[in-house]
Amino acid sequence: MSGLIRESTDPMGAPPAFVGRDGDLASIVDALRDGPALVVIEGEPGIGKTSLVRRATEELTDIRTVLTCTAPPLSEPFPLGPIVDGIRRLTPGRVPVGLSPIAGALRPLFPEWTDQLPPALDPLDTAGATRHRVFRALTELLDRLEVSVLVLEDAHWADTATLELLLSLVATGTGDRSLVVTYRPAEVAESAPLLLLTSRAPVGMNRVRVELTPLSVEETGRLVGSMFGSDQVSTGFAAFLHEHTDGVPLAVEECVRLLADRRDIVRREGQWVRRVLGELAVPATVRDSVVERLVRLPSTARSVLEAAGVLGVPVDPPLLAEVADLSDSAARDGVAAALSSGLMQESGTGRFAFRHALDAQAVGEAMPASRRRHLHARAAAAVERLDRDALDRLIRHSREAGDTTSWCRYAEDGADVALQSGDDRNAVTLLLQLLALDHPVDRRLRLAAKLGEAVFYGGATLGDVVDRVIETIHGVLADDRLGASDRGELRLLLGRSLWRAGRQRTAFREFEAAVPDLSHRPDLAGMTMCNLAMPLVPEWPAVRHYEWLHRATELAATVEAPQLAVALSTARPSALLLLGNETAWDAVNLIDRPGEATARDSSLFAAGLLNVAAASLPWGRFDETRRLIASAKDHLPDSEHHRVAEGSQITAAILSWYTGTWDGLAEAMTGLARRETTEVHDRLLATVLSGLVRHVTGQHGDAGALGLAEVASTLRELGIAEPMTVVPAATLGRTALVDGDPEGALTLTGPAMDMVATKGVWLWATDLAVVHVEALARTGRRDQAVELVTTMADALDLAAAPAPAAAIAACRAVLAETAGDVDLAAQHYADSATGWAAIPRPYDELIALEGHGRNLLGAENRDTEEALAVLGRAQTGFAALGARRDADRVARRLRAEGADVARTWRRGRHGYGEELSPREREVLALVATGMTNREIGTALFLSPRTVGRHLSSAMRKLQVSTRTAAAMTAVETGLLDTPAPDGH
Repeated sequence: MSGLIRESTDPMGAPPAFVGRDGDLASIVDALRDGPALVVIEGEPGIGKTSLVRRATEELTDIRTVLTCTAPPLSEPFPLGPIVDGIRRLTPGRVPVGLSPIAGALRPLFPEWTDQLPPALDPLDTAGATRHRVFRALTELLDRLEVSVLVLEDAHWADTATLELLLSLVATGTGDRSLVVTYRPAEVAESAPLLLLTSRAPVGMNRVRVELTPLSVEETGRLVGSMFGSDQVSTGFAAFLHEHTDGVPLAVEECVRLLADRRDIVRREGQWVRRVLGELAVPATVRDSVVERLVRLPSTARSVLEAAGVLGVPVDPPLLAEVADLSDSAARDGVAAALSSGLMQESGTGRFAFRHALDAQAVGEAMPASRRRHLHARAAAAVERLDRDALDRLIRHSREAGDTTSWCRYAEDGADVALQSGDDRNAVTLLLQLLALDHPVDRRLRLAAKLGEAVFYGGATLGDVVDRVIETIHGVLADDRLGASDRGELRLLLGRSLWRAGRQRTAFREFEAAVPDLSHRPDLAGMTMCNLAMPLVPEWPAVRHYEWLHRATELAATVEAPQLAVALSTARPSALLLLGNETAWDAVNLIDRPGEATARDSSLFAAGLLNVAAASLPWGRFDETRRLIASAKDHLPDSEHHRVAEGSQITAAILSWYTGTWDGLAEAMTGLARRETTEVHDRLLATVLSGLVRHVTGQHGDAGALGLAEVASTLRELGIAEPMTVVPAATLGRTALVDGDPEGALTLTGPAMDMVATKGVWLWATDLAVVHVEALARTGRRDQAVELVTTMADALDLAAAPAPAAAIAACRAVLAETAGDVDLAAQHYADSATGWAAIPRPYDELIALEGHGRNLLGAENRDTEEALAVLGRAQTGFAALGARRDADRVARRLRAEGADVARTWRRGRHGYGEELSPREREVLALVATGMTNREIGTALFLSPRTVGRHLSSAMRKLQVSTRTAAAMTAVETGLLDTPAPDGH
C-alpha cells in the first residue's frame, strides 16, 4: 500500500527560530541599552546561551561595538587568550591611533602589531605589577576600539588572567562598557575566580542574571516547526523529541537534522511527524559534547556514569556501586563528581540518574562492547536479587549481556505479563524475538500458541508487524516433528494472521487445511468454519460458503462450546447478509449477547457485531447499521481496544460516504491509511474511501482519478472480495461513461461484475450494476444487460433491500433510456431517486434525479419547467455535496436550456452562507447527546480542533456563545428535528 499513500519528505528549509526566550531576551536588551550592565547567563551545554547572546547583540543596533570573546576548552589555556583572540578578530591588522605609552605592554600579546604599538616598557619587579599594567593597557585598547559590550562565552573554560581582567573591570567600574558572561555552572570549580565575578555586586553597573531552562513540549514543537518553515508539527512528534532531548534546544535541532538526513520525517495530514516514534540515535554533536566532559572526570565518576547509563533508571548509590564494581566510598566520590559535571542529577531522595536520556545513550555508545556486556551482566544479577518482578529491566540486561538462556526465560515471562495486562503489541514483539531463536519443539509450539493468542485476541493494531508473524508461523510449521493436532492449530493461527494481513485467498486455504486436524478442538474447528462461511474469496461460489456455514451450525449444536456459540451468533448473520440472504435479519435479531464475559470475550463480540454492521451496509438499512455500530461500542471493554475501534471508524466512514457526509472524510481516511499501525485491511478500505471522496469532489484534479484507479488495481491484485471493493470500479466506470467512453467503462467494471456473478452475491452489484448495465447497452450488448438486471432482481428480496431496489430501478431506467423510451426512463429514474432518498444515499439520489430531468427534457410532450426544476435540484445538490464535476455537468445542461445557474464555488469547500453545513448539524447533534469535543472527534474521525472549528462556526451562525446553547437552539428551531443517530 505504500504506493497508494504518498508522503512528503525533505522537510528542512529554514534555520531554527528563537523560541521560548523572549522574556530573557527583553531583560538583557533593556539592561544593555540602559548600561553599563553585568549580564550573567548560565545553563547546561546546548541550552541556548550563545543563541541568546547573539540575538541580544543583533537587536542592539544603537550600540557602537560588541567584542565577542570565547574561551576554548584547553587543558592549559593561554593567559588572556580569549580577549586577545577577540580583539584580533575585531581589528585584523589595524591598531587604533592615539594609544598611550602604556600600550607598549601589549607587545607580547600582539607581536604582529610590533611596528604599530608604542615602544616596549621596562620590566617591573613583580608579576602582580606586570599583570596590572597589562590590564590597564587592555582597558585603554578597549576604550580606543569603542567597545560598548564585552562578551565572554564559555567562561567556565577561561584562564585565570582573563577572569581577573573582568573582575578588575567590574570592581573599578567600566565607564559605559557592559559585560556579558556565559558559563556552565556544573563545570565551575568551587574556588574558581569566575564565582567571584558572578556573585559580587558590580560597581556602578546594573546586574542581570539569567538561568536558562529546557524548552517545554509546546516550545519544542515550535522550534521544530520553525526548521520546517511550518507551524504544523504533530503533538506526538514534539512530545517524543522532548522526551528524548529533555527540551535542550541544541539536542532538539541536531536530532531533527539527523532524522531529516535519514528521511525519517514525513508530512501527513498537513503535519510533520516521524515515521515511527521509537529509538532515537544520538546526534554526533551531542555525543562529542558528552564524551568531552566524560574524559575530564575522575575514573570513579566515569564508572558511576557508565553504570547509571546501563541501569537506565534512577537508582541508589549501593546499586551503582555494585554494578560499577566500586567500594561504597569510591562510589560516593564518583556520584559527587558525576553530579558536579552536570551529567547526573538526583531523581528523588537518594536516587540518581542521568540528567538527559541522550547523554546516557551517548555514554553507553562510547563504552567498549565488552565493558557494556559486563556491566549489563552485573546489572541483571543485581536486579534479579533486588526486584525479580522488574521483568522489563531483566529482559534488557540479559539481552545486552548476551545471556540467551536467561533472556528467553525473562522474555517469555514478560510476554505472559503483557498478555495479561492487555499490552498485546509488546507481547507480540517479545514472542517474535523469542521464536527467532532455536528451541525444542514443545517450547516452540508453546511460544507459537501464545503468539496466536496475542494476534487473535489482542486489541493492538499490528500494521506491518503481522508480516513477521506470518513468516514466523511458517517457520514453526516447517518442523516435521509436529503432530496433526499441533499442525491444525498452527494453520488456524496462520490463517488468522494472513486474514489480518489482507491475504484472504491464502488465509482461506489455510483455514480449509486446518479443519481436518482440529477434531480434538471442536470449538476451534467450528470457529474456523465460521471464517470459511464468509464469502470473501473471489473464486468461491456462494454455495461453498453456505456449506461451511451449515457445518459450523451443526457442530455448534452438538458440542458444549460457549465461545463457539457466541462467535456463530455474529458470524451467521454476517455471512447471510453478505450472501444477500434476507433471513439474515432474523439471525441479526437472534444474536446471542454474552452474559458475564471477560474483557477478551467482550472485545471479540464487539468485533463480531462490527462485522455484522459492515455486512449490512449494501442493504441500505442504515438505521440497523448504526444500531449495530453503537452496540459494538457498548460491548468494548473499558481498556482501549484499538483494532476494534479502528474497525468501527472504517464502518462508520463507509456510512459517511454513502450518506454524503464528506467534510473531512478524505483527510481522516488518508491519515488512518498512513498510520504505521493501521491493519492492512483497514488501510485498504481507508484508501478506497479517501480516493472516492477525492475523485468525486475533484480534489487535486486528475490526480484523484489516478489515485482511485491505483486503488482499484491494487484490490484486484490482492484478490480482496467484499462489497466495498467494487465501488472504485463503479465510480471510475461512471466517469468513463460521462466522458463518452462506454468501452472503457466496460473494461473497468467487467472484472468486478464477473466476480459478483461467479460468486452469486448479487447484493454486491448495488453500486456497480447501473454503470455496468449502461456500458453494456451502449456497446451493443443490450441482451446481456437485460439478462443481468433480471438475474439480479430475481436473486434478491428487493422489499427487504432498499439499496438494491433503488439500483434495480436505475438499471431499468438505463435500459429504457438506451432503448429510446424516455417517458419510461424518466419514471424509473424518479422511482430510483425516491428509493435512494429514503435510505438516504444522496449522491446516488442526485445521479438518478439528473437522469429523471434529462429524460423529461427528451420527452415528446415535455414539461420544460418541471424538467429544469428537477435538473436544478440535482445541480444544487451536487454543489452542496461538493461533487463539482457533476454540478458543472448539470449546470452546462441547464445553461444550454436557457436557465440561469450560479457559478460553482471554486475556492475551497462549498460555502453554506448562514445555514448550517451537514457536518455542523452532525456535530451539534452529538453535542446535544452530551458528548465532549474529543468524543465527537472519535465518533466522526475528526481532530478535536476540527470539531471546535465546526462548533465555532455553528455558534456564530446561530448567534449564541456556548456549545450547549448552540445545540439547544438547533433543536428548538427544528434544525435538529431528529435525534443524533446512535453510533454515528
